Amino acid sequence: MSIYLLGKETSTASAQPLIDIDLLTDTPEGVSTTVKLLLFLTVLSLAPSILIMMTSFTRIIIVLSFTRNAMNTQQAPPNQVLIGLALFLTLFIMKPVITEINDTAYKPFMENTVGQQEALDTGAAVIKEFMLKNTYSEDVNLFIELSGGQAPETLDQLPLTTVIPAFITSELKTAFKMGFYLYIPFIVIDMIVASTLMSMGMMMLPPTLISMPFKLLLFVLVDGWSMTVETLVTSFN
Repeated sequence: MSIYLLGKETSTASAQPLIDIDLLTDTPEGVSTTVKLLLFLTVLSLAPSILIMMTSFTRIIIVLSFTRNAMNTQQAPPNQVLIGLALFLTLFIMKPVITEINDTAYKPFMENTVGQQEALDTGAAVIKEFMLKNTYSEDVNLFIELSGGQAPETLDQLPLTTVIPAFITSELKTAFKMGFYLYIPFIVIDMIVASTLMSMGMMMLPPTLISMPFKLLLFVLVDGWSMTVETLVTSFN
């Protein structure tokens, strides 16, 4: 593909190509910088989807949202704080995976020691290994059956179109389980406060108004945020 610059008095015959981009190449050395830039921009445009679907972000943000709702603190902490914490926790958890992809796929590709397809396959294998470690086997079997295909001999042979939805389903299931356990102590406080108010004849007073300070006190005394973050980080294999 050639790009020509034509002036007012320049004929087509005398025009010379200013940029010559060869998109078809069979060797790693033949991959042009422009193609690498296009691939980088493509990955960058898909970054939000990759972040949500193929990392630990989904589980983290759901559990943090459950924690805020269980304490009934409305918008404290605000969504920006929860999303920021979830992003940095995701970066912390995914650091070994990102490092491995960088060392085994990205650097060799940029150094022209491997081809495009080999680099993509290597990077996909690394992220697939992470997802399969945190995916329930029944969810994997479900999407294998829904796809109508045969079960492969090894999990490494599963396509990403099967692994990604199975991983997201497992993440939602795990996040809701963790949210259920988070709600139990706060529900107990609500029940105690509600029964106490009823016994005192103060039925017109909302129980949540009285229970919220006790929830905050309990959460602070047990160092709830540290326990929640530790549980989230250690929940990933």
